[in-house]
Amino acid sequence: MNLQHLEHLLAVAETGSFSRAAEQQHLTQSALSRSIQTLEGDLGARLIDRTGKRNELTPLGQAVAVRARRMVFEAAELRRSAELLKQGDLGAIRIGLGSGPGVMLMTPFLVYMAQHHPGVQVSVSPGATELQLMLLRQRTLDALVIDVRRIAPAPDLAIENLTELRAGFVCRSGHPLLQAGRPVSFDEMLRYPLASTPISAEVAHMLVNRFGPRADPQQAVSLRCDDITSLIETVKASDAIYQGIVAAARAGIDAGQLAELATAPPLAIGARFAFVTLAGRTEAPSMGLFRQFVAERLCD
Repeated sequence: MNLQHLEHLLAVAETGSFSRAAEQQHLTQSALSRSIQTLEGDLGARLIDRTGKRNELTPLGQAVAVRARRMVFEAAELRRSAELLKQGDLGAIRIGLGSGPGVMLMTPFLVYMAQHHPGVQVSVSPGATELQLMLLRQRTLDALVIDVRRIAPAPDLAIENLTELRAGFVCRSGHPLLQAGRPVSFDEMLRYPLASTPISAEVAHMLVNRFGPRADPQQAVSLRCDDITSLIETVKASDAIYQGIVAAARAGIDAGQLAELATAPPLAIGARFAFVTLAGRTEAPSMGLFRQFVAERLCD
């Protein structure tokens, strides 16, 4: 038995197919089958039930897979630790940013690293939370900064709460609703397109409790995307209203291009962000730079 045999078993377990697993492992299907048979021979029992096109782990196979995942993970971490020691430098930074952290951190962090640590390789990936979690689990990314309400707790994730940023409604400085000179109702805002990133079920429930059924994002939001920068540019150029963390629009507000809308009742909701890594994952020394940068910049 060796780690490669265990990796092949896990590939079949994850794909449910010998052909897809062989493709994933860059092997012929016959070579993969021989590897599984060797593992079964070493353990003296069948690990996979082959029923037609279906390939399912036996009870023993499931037990072996649980331990194999830990063993393969630990072996990968040993190799990673050795590589970091051999490099003798800060290592690379591969991070994923949710929509709010992305607009607040991505460009400033790239500028900071270019100016102060030009020898460190930096890769920043904005995008949908679901995709970023997949890349984290595939070890393509080393850490995420995302809205904690968008992820479900899992034993393989280390979730460190960072901060909560105030949410609000922002429009262009010449917007008709600003002429009222008073807090506006949600119904008044619904006369105009509402622009927002995807919202968690928890926040959607909070919005409905605050403003009533018409505030359900599934019905109320007409402009939706993961890129807050695009949403804010749309608000600058139209009568659309941005719903999200106010700090993401701070530059436009300070420049007099945007203004925060006061609502009745007040919104009183914030976005909670977290630093997410794989549990047990060895961090490169350079991750300390990113952690410090996030702590200083991710604030209202």
